[in-house]
Amino acid sequence: MVELQGIPVSPGVAIGPALVLDADGYRIPRCLVAADDAEDEYARLSQAVDFVSARLETNRLETSAAAGNSTGDIFAAQLQMLHDPRLHAELGRRIRDDHQSAPYAVSRVLNNYATALRRLDNPLLADRAEDVLDIEKQLLFELGAVTRQPLADLSEPVIVLAHGLSPSETANLDRRYVRGFCTETGGPGGHTAIVAKGLELPAVVGIGPFLDSVNSAGTVIVDGDRGRVIIDPDEQVLCEYRKRLADRRSLTARLAELKDLPAETADGLKLQLSANIEFPSEAEGCLQRGADGIGLYRTEFLYLASEREPSEEDHYEAYSQVVREMDGRPVVIRTLDLGADKMGKRPHAEYEHNPSLGLRSIRLSLRNSNLFRPQLRAILRAAVLGDIRIMFPLITTIGELRQARMLLNVVAEDLQDSGVPYRSDIPVGMMVEVPAAVVMLDVFAREVDFFSIGTNDLAQYTLAVDRSNEYVANLYQSCDPAVLRLIAHSIEVANANNIPISVCGEMSSNPARALLLIGMGVRCLSVPPSALHRLKKAIRSVTSEQCRQIAERVMKLETAKDVDLYLLDRLEALVPELVVS
Repeated sequence: MVELQGIPVSPGVAIGPALVLDADGYRIPRCLVAADDAEDEYARLSQAVDFVSARLETNRLETSAAAGNSTGDIFAAQLQMLHDPRLHAELGRRIRDDHQSAPYAVSRVLNNYATALRRLDNPLLADRAEDVLDIEKQLLFELGAVTRQPLADLSEPVIVLAHGLSPSETANLDRRYVRGFCTETGGPGGHTAIVAKGLELPAVVGIGPFLDSVNSAGTVIVDGDRGRVIIDPDEQVLCEYRKRLADRRSLTARLAELKDLPAETADGLKLQLSANIEFPSEAEGCLQRGADGIGLYRTEFLYLASEREPSEEDHYEAYSQVVREMDGRPVVIRTLDLGADKMGKRPHAEYEHNPSLGLRSIRLSLRNSNLFRPQLRAILRAAVLGDIRIMFPLITTIGELRQARMLLNVVAEDLQDSGVPYRSDIPVGMMVEVPAAVVMLDVFAREVDFFSIGTNDLAQYTLAVDRSNEYVANLYQSCDPAVLRLIAHSIEVANANNIPISVCGEMSSNPARALLLIGMGVRCLSVPPSALHRLKKAIRSVTSEQCRQIAERVMKLETAKDVDLYLLDRLEALVPELVVS
């Protein structure tokens, strides 16, 4: 038995036979083509780029659906790299002027890019170097220069052991057979780690050299909770881990039995537990998991899934499918919440130095009525079919809210004049995710029908921390007392004005934090579909008084760390089944 210690990047336990990938790389020999064949060679490269581009887009969409937009954005960044004009200019020069073969040009140019990034001695840029090499590998495969695909055609369960895995390789792991993986290289901030966590695939990375000592036929345990990898475990250890695995599966099965029970505390306080979705196809799964409705329907996929602008009919068909599936349950549709820099091949602004504080979300919609009107028309039309509510993101000033509502009224009048069936009396809400909006919430309360707190952005803007920047990631804490005070104030204002308020950010999907929110007065939570059962278990295991006591204590704490430790302690005491042993 050999026990290795690495970095835990994706929780869970996996047991299975090892599939050891060769740590050797590959070399593309220098090869020239005849001058008359250079254009054909460049056309061959262009075709390979198209194939890789299509695959990356598929990875982005599928990963976003399974693990959220922030994880899927890893592949959006790779797409940008792949279509970088400077990259294509360099490749074109080498093929057309220097008559290099496409594989050799790809190998040299992308390796040079990766080497330059690594020389900067910056961990963040080192991860980007891995992304560059991932693109290189995919292009070489499409060009026929690399044929090795050890992860294809699996037919039995395996644990993948590798020197390293690229984000694309991780996203394309066949989940029917791959139970987990461990690698010699990698870190917690790498894209491979993020994709693994999003896909709920137990993983340990950064172990260091170990592949030479592994028998490919041996059994491997991946402990993604503790960062432990055990090769050829003895019978006692194997029994312990098999029991842990069985306990996890049993818990998942027991939680699934709660799906038809209400989200109600032990003393009868009823909560509304809804789901966040991005694709219409997710609605069916939400019903199967017992969601009370769709608390956050992100509509960005309509803009990102196609190279053309979505038409009014594209919007209408998507919203109609969801509202029909939900069969009378409420569906909250959030209008476009993208930055101008994220609009794929249809940029709506020149380069912005700081897109997070730039032309995004409602600001982008209000500035582009041709973009906004079709979405508003489709929402009002689909509202005829069920309980649809509209929500505007990133509202910062009362002027923005009034402008958005005015445009909604204008669109309703247009539909009226055209004789198109629609509903104009749908509830109108706003995301609460900017400190300025919290401060002015009593003013907003006079002009909206509901609030929804987006804790991810509220924490980011309150703490002045870009949550995607690993250098300051330790400062990004949604349980920071400053953020909690803003949430408490929002709840107070909403209650004083009899306006429903929900929480739909990452914070609400954590059972311990959800109990805190309930204790603070939140009665509506919207979470990823995969979190519904765990949340329901937590809610049904406590009383409203216990939640209130949790909130009372937490609001006296001074640091995010103190809050998290206290919440973990209370969850372990009240709902021990949900705490990983």
